[in-house]
Amino acid sequence: MDLLNLSLIGWLFSIVSGLALVLGGWLIAVIHLRDEAARKELARRVLDDTTLFGVWILGLAGGIGVLLEKSWSRPVLELFCWVLMILVALSAFSRWRAAPPPRGLLAVSLVLFVVPIGAVCVATILTLRGETALRVLSG
Repeated sequence: MDLLNLSLIGWLFSIVSGLALVLGGWLIAVIHLRDEAARKELARRVLDDTTLFGVWILGLAGGIGVLLEKSWSRPVLELFCWVLMILVALSAFSRWRAAPPPRGLLAVSLVLFVVPIGAVCVATILTLRGETALRVLSG
């Protein structure tokens, strides 16, 4: 069962990270082709976008590493999970703060978004720290 969990984690993070990278690249290309104002805004946010691509590449590398049973995949995927949880929490908090009152419905929708991501990341970290992962991914 634990090997199945590791395979599931590897595939989940590889597919989700790969899709995020493809979608991000597609969005940047579409925005770049719109007009001059959109290109200027895109140029202004190049560091933010590059950082996000780096985070998703970390997730893709960690997922592929778990599938290939590489020893470096445990810390890489765990780092990705921590960074993802922090970024999602900060993003949710900033959206909540920026919204005008009443914010009740927004708070519910943010919780429904943040909690599952946090749960998957915590479960992944715990699985990666488990005995089977230590044995299989010890390299």
